[in-house]
Amino acid sequence: MINQKICVVDDEPKILRFVSANLRSIGYEVATAASGEELFDKFDLISPDLILLDIMMPGQDGFEVMENLRKFSNVPVIMLTARSNPKDKVQGLNVGADDYLTKPFSLDELFARVNAVLRRSQSNPVNSAIANSPVVRTGKLAMDLGSKRCWLGEEELKLTQTEYAVMEILALNLDKIVPHKTLLSKVWGPQYQDDVEYLRVGIARIRRKIKDLAGEEKEYIVTYPGLGYMLSSQS
Repeated sequence: MINQKICVVDDEPKILRFVSANLRSIGYEVATAASGEELFDKFDLISPDLILLDIMMPGQDGFEVMENLRKFSNVPVIMLTARSNPKDKVQGLNVGADDYLTKPFSLDELFARVNAVLRRSQSNPVNSAIANSPVVRTGKLAMDLGSKRCWLGEEELKLTQTEYAVMEILALNLDKIVPHKTLLSKVWGPQYQDDVEYLRVGIARIRRKIKDLAGEEKEYIVTYPGLGYMLSSQS
């Protein structure tokens, strides 16, 4: 029995009713909001496991809502839009969205995306290495794989669940190149293995957070063009 709660944020009543009814039909709890402002007013009460967020809304648009949401929460978000502009997808990922779905979409596609993001937020992509090496360290960076937290010196590095999943896989393969397809398949799912843009934007966000927090120019994550990424040990 599914008991996870999804909040659908859209200013179109028909979309709210359609999406909500179908999510409820497969067992999800569903809350709705007609604007970003309403979402924030109800956020603590709703306490969602996932947000479906429309981009084109009056007042704060979806991008503004995402930016404000990421100031206090790492709840997974799938952005919904009627626009097919590739720049919108990149912008959505840049402000912290976990996935992006273009209207009109089929119910099968919606359910698949929802299931994939929720599974990613709850699953642990690591293996038995956690038991043997609960903390991975490189330079000032430390990843506590048991508690799923990351630190730079004394400061906690706040990562979204997706960003943490990427870092966790890199940490377990310290000084080894992890191919793009491996990261995409393990973090986003096998159906995303050719969507390199998700990974590029995710890595860029992690790097920016490291630099913003520590002011370091060191590249903990090394890019191997055409191959993948590696978390490098520091002397």
